[in-house]
Formats: sequence, C-alpha cells, structure tokens
Amino acid sequence: MNDSSLTHTDDTGAARMVDVSDKPPLTREAIAEARIHLQPETIDLIRANGMKKGDVLAVARIAGIQAAKQTSLLIPLCHQLPLSKVSVEFEFEPQGIHIITTAKTTAQTGVEMEALTAASIAALTLYDMCKAVDKTMVIADVRLLLKTKVAVER
Repeated sequence: MNDSSLTHTDDTGAARMVDVSDKPPLTREAIAEARIHLQPETIDLIRANGMKKGDVLAVARIAGIQAAKQTSLLIPLCHQLPLSKVSVEFEFEPQGIHIITTAKTTAQTGVEMEALTAASIAALTLYDMCKAVDKTMVIADVRLLLKTKVAVER
C-alpha cells in the first residue's frame, strides 16, 4: 500500500479528516469482536456474579455502548455519527469470553470504528473488573467481522 491510497492523509502526507459531504447517507452496520482469555476460576466467578466489583458483564456492556458513542472523541479523525444501535453481547468459551459488538447508523460514513471501539472497551472493562483475581488475562483477536451499507429507503 502506498501513501496515496490512505484516505486520512492529504497529498503531502498530513493528517486530515475525510470530507464525506458529497456522499449519500446510507444505512450502515458493523460487527466486531474481541476475546479475553481468563482462568477457569475467573470464568466461574463471572458466571456466578461473584466479583466484588459487581456484575462484570453488565458493567462491560454499558462501557462498550458508551465507548461506541464516544468514538469520535477517542479516535481523532473519526466523524461523529448518530448511532441508531449499539449492542454488546458475551459468549462464554472454555478459555474466556467472546465479545461481539454491533453498531448501526444512517450516515455518510461507516460505523466500523464504533463497533471496534465497543469491543475493545468492553474487553478492557472485563480486564479491569477481574484484575484483582486473575493476573494472567489476555485480550486478543480484536477485529472487524462484517460491515454493510444499503441505500436508505424513503
């Protein structure tokens, strides 16, 4: 990839926010994921809602949703988007928890950064909530799974 294919730099290589004003609004959705590897005892505590800090999954879900809503403040060149949906779901796995996030909007630019931010912050919140009992946690596999865009029906 050469620098001319990067959308967040101008002809001189300086950072810039992409101008999307000429693009039509489309309904856009993105799905992202992250995993946090945990000790079996930590997984058991989370399942039993036995952490001293409270309901780990509820706090991580709210943190992920809030993070998606704040993405443009966290990632300097992201556009501020009117989010119509953010979801944060958890699946227990033998080695930890799989986090799946969805973000949706009708806008002139995509919503993948919001889904990725939600997944990342949900994982970091799980880490924070569990760090007192598990010193071996690893956050892994933060990635975009899907992004779609369809014309707005009027």
